[in-house]
Parts: sequence; C-alpha cells; structure tokens
Amino acid sequence: MKENRTVTLDLKNGQPPIELPVMSGTLGTPVIDVRALAQHGYFTFDPGFTATASCASSITYIDGEAGLLYHRGYPIEQLAYESDFMEVSYLLLYGELPTAQQKVDFEQAITHHGMLHDQVVTVFRGFRRDAHPMAVMIGVTGALSSFYPDAHDVFDPRSREISAHRLIAKVPSIAAWAYKYNIGEPFIYPQNRMAYAENFLHMLHATPCEPYEVKPVLARALDRIFILHADHEQNASTSTVRLAGSSGATPFACVAAGMASLWGPLHGGANEAVLKMLEEIDDVKNIPAVIQRAKDKADRFRLMGFGHRIYKNFDPRAKVMRETCHEVLDALDLMDDPQFKIAMELERIALQDDYFIAKKLYPNVDFYSGIVLRALGIPSSMFTVLFALARTAGWVAQWNEMLTDPAHRIGRPRQQYTGPTRRDYVPMTKRGA
Repeated sequence: MKENRTVTLDLKNGQPPIELPVMSGTLGTPVIDVRALAQHGYFTFDPGFTATASCASSITYIDGEAGLLYHRGYPIEQLAYESDFMEVSYLLLYGELPTAQQKVDFEQAITHHGMLHDQVVTVFRGFRRDAHPMAVMIGVTGALSSFYPDAHDVFDPRSREISAHRLIAKVPSIAAWAYKYNIGEPFIYPQNRMAYAENFLHMLHATPCEPYEVKPVLARALDRIFILHADHEQNASTSTVRLAGSSGATPFACVAAGMASLWGPLHGGANEAVLKMLEEIDDVKNIPAVIQRAKDKADRFRLMGFGHRIYKNFDPRAKVMRETCHEVLDALDLMDDPQFKIAMELERIALQDDYFIAKKLYPNVDFYSGIVLRALGIPSSMFTVLFALARTAGWVAQWNEMLTDPAHRIGRPRQQYTGPTRRDYVPMTKRGA
C-alpha cells in the first residue's frame, strides 16, 4: 500500500499532535494507519472491527455501494459464466488465471488428493448417527491434522501448497460422507474421472447398489454455486481462519475454525432461513401480509434473503444465482415449483416497493440458492456444509497470503476494560451471609 498523506490527531492532552499515515490500496477506501497510537498509550475502539482493516490483501475486492465483487481483479459475473470452480480456486491461490497446462496439472493434483485416509472412517464412526453434518465436518477436518504431520511446517512454501491442495480436494469427500453417515448409507469414494462438482454430487447421491448419473446442467449449476461462495473478503469465518493461522497452527485446524465460525446462523445459515421462510409463506396470496409485517417496526419478523451487511446495491452474485435457479428448475421440469413462484413474486414486489428501495433491501445470493440446492436433492441441513466446501478455496488462499506477508504477526486484538478496579481478596469467613 502507498502512503501519500497524513492526518493529524490532536488529543488535547498537552502532548504534541500525532501524525498518522493515510494508506491507499489499488481500489477502495483509503485507511488510516493507527499503529503509532500504541506508542502514545492509546488504542482504537471498534467492536466487530467494522471500521478496521485487519490486513492488506490482494485476493478479493468488494464495493458494496456499487455492487461489485472482484477476485484478483476479475468480476464475479465473468468468472461465474466463463470459468469453473477449479480455475477460480487456482486464481485465488496463485493470483493469476492458469495456462491450459497449469490447469490440467492443478486439476490432477486436486483429483488425486480427493480420497480420505482409510482410518478417517473410524473418526466418522465416533459421532452420533444423528449428528449435524456441520458438526461432523468441523471435527473430521480438524482431525486431518493427525494424519498429515508434514502440514505443521506452515512456513515452508511447498508444505503450504500441498496442504492447500489436500484441503480443496478432501473437503468434498468429508462433506459427502457427513451426509451419508447422517442418513445411514455407505460411504461413496471419489471418482478420479469426474470433475469437481460432478464428483461431489455422485458421492452424495450414489449407492453401492445403484450408480448416480449426474446431469451436466446440474453439475454446472453446483459448480457455479461454488464459484459464487469461494471467497468474500474479510468476513467472520475468513477472519477466524487468519486469526487461527497467525499463531502458526496447522491449516486443517485453521479451516476447521473457519467452518465453526461459518456455522453460526448470522453467517452461513441464511439460505436455509430463506427456504424456511418460503415454506411458511406457503402461497403467493399470503405475500401482501408478509410485506406489511416486514415494514412494521414493532414486528420482529424479518424478510430473509433481502439486504446485505456489505452490499447496499444489488448483490452481484444474486443476479447469477437467479439465472441459475431458472436453468435448474427448467432442466428438472420444476418451473411450477410453488416456492420458486413465491420467491419470484416477493422479489418483484420488493424491487418496486418504495420502502425496500429506500432501505436498499435488494435480493442477495442466499435468496435463490436454497431453492437451487433443494432442487439438486440437497437437504437444508447440508446448506452450510456446501458453503464451507466452496469457501475452503478462499480460506486456504487467505491463509497462505497471510503467512507470506512480511507484516505478518500473531493476531492480538486489544480491549477496553470495564471491570472492577483493583481490590483485595476477602476470606470466606469475612464475606457475610
């Protein structure tokens, strides 16, 4: 980042003003470098870090006001329509689009890391049969640390690269097996002849008794979903991966920590909430009453799938997901799906209603993704699992970038203490009744 000017902070404490550099990246809002404040006995206070840049990154850029999402400079729309998830994963990890040979080599590396160690089966069997797939996903991913001791050397570039390949390759197998374990079906092993999304759908739906033929349009739809969720700058789960990784922890533990953060309903569970809302609306005729409830400040009801903490314009991923929803339902002859009709009418009304326009409550990526995933035969308990599967590519890219950053330091946020001042210990006999 380039320092091109400074701001002066006068604390009115009899001390000279503090000069703080203003730093500009290649895109986006300039940031004020506040590190010098510590030398003067001060820290900034920013709950949730909503006004604090925790790192410098060249991976993903978001402009919420303009509705832009770039990966390494490439608009998400172009990547979703023109690329595939393996190419996007390569781009996130290495910084450039691959040549034809580089893509072949990368896909082969991922493909041949897809199988899980045979003893991982024992790890799965340690969970209750009815365990939530995300609980299993987190536990098994973290347990991989014990199978790959070479991954502990996180400051070796080749070790990091192999770990990144292993994670991107093995997470689909873990995800599919978490589902199979939950429903009591035998595990299905990955097929090296299949592409990434196709392979996942096969592991999810095939059985030893009967092969599962993956329709190309469905595999492409899932691949596009993976692209749309591959990375999203310094969100809660990505920040968790970086914070865990800043201590030098094994990458499997770091990604498991990111998964745990993603599992929270305020982060990764939004598409499941949208589907539940559509089920509760039940019929298009009930939409006017739902819209009125959404506008009523005294009503705790929220219209799920509209608005975004970052995007104050149309979520660019939502436009792609809307078209993908059309493609999938058309391919499966489900265009009369009642929930899809409810979603379409909700979107139409919200985009024309002055209340939603004024508050910039546009449909986000979660609004249609639940409908698509359900059409692919994926239950709602697996929605966050698929989010984690896709986001693993971004997590390992962010983790790798952090460890190669010359400014890398172990994460150590400060606090404003609001507890009691110093007091002396009182023996039990003197504490009263």
